[in-house]
Amino acid sequence: MAPGDDSDQDALAAEWEAALGGDGEGGEGGQDDLAAEWESMVDGGGGAAAPAREATRVLNQDEIDSLLGFDESGDEGSERAGIQAILSSALVSYERLPMLEVVFDRLVRLMSTSLRNFTSDNVEVSLDNIASIRFGDYLNSIPLPAMLSVFKAEEWDNYGLITVDSSLIYSIVDVLLGGRRGTAAMRIEGRPYTTIERSLVERMVHVMLGDLSAAFEPLSPVTCRFD
Repeated sequence: MAPGDDSDQDALAAEWEAALGGDGEGGEGGQDDLAAEWESMVDGGGGAAAPAREATRVLNQDEIDSLLGFDESGDEGSERAGIQAILSSALVSYERLPMLEVVFDRLVRLMSTSLRNFTSDNVEVSLDNIASIRFGDYLNSIPLPAMLSVFKAEEWDNYGLITVDSSLIYSIVDVLLGGRRGTAAMRIEGRPYTTIERSLVERMVHVMLGDLSAAFEPLSPVTCRFD
C-alpha cells in the first residue's frame, strides 16, 4: 500500500505540475491578451476622444458679444438678448407709468415756486428727461464731486436718492450767503464739502422733498423723509 500510495502521489504531483504549467503558459498568454486588449481600448478611447477635443473650440469676440447681449451692430431700440437681457429685466420703462410725467410736471411747478421763496431769487426749474437705468450704471454716471441725499418714502417703505452736483451746491451757497450774482462759482479741487455747505444743501433738499410729496399727493399720498 505504501509504494502504491507513493506512485499515486507522484502521479498526482505530476498531474498538478502539468496543470500548473498549462495555466502558467495560459496565464502569460492571457496577460498578453489582456495587455493587448487594454492597448486597443486605450487607442480606441484616444481615437474617440480626439474628435471631441477637435469639436471643442474657443468662441471669438463676436460670438461672446452675441451670447452676452452686447451686440453693438444692433439698434438701440431692438430687444436685448443673453445675459444683458437678464440684467435689464428688472427695469421698468417709464412708458408703462403714464402718470409719472404728470407727477414730474407738477413737481417742476412746485419747485419753481418753493425755490424762489427759499432763495429770494429768480429760479428756473426744468425737466430734462426721464430715463430708466440700472442703479449701478447711474452711480457710475454721476459727475464727482457731488452730494448724495438719501430719503425714505414712508408709505412705500422704500428709499430714493437725490444727487446735487457741485455747480448747484456752490450756486446755492452763494445765493443763500449773499454772494455776487451772475459770477461763476469758484471750485476748489480736492477740498471736501464743509459743514455749512452740507447744512445749506440739506435745507434745500428738505424743500424739494416737501414738493415731491405734494406732487405725488393726488396719485398716491406719500411722505418723503430725509434720511
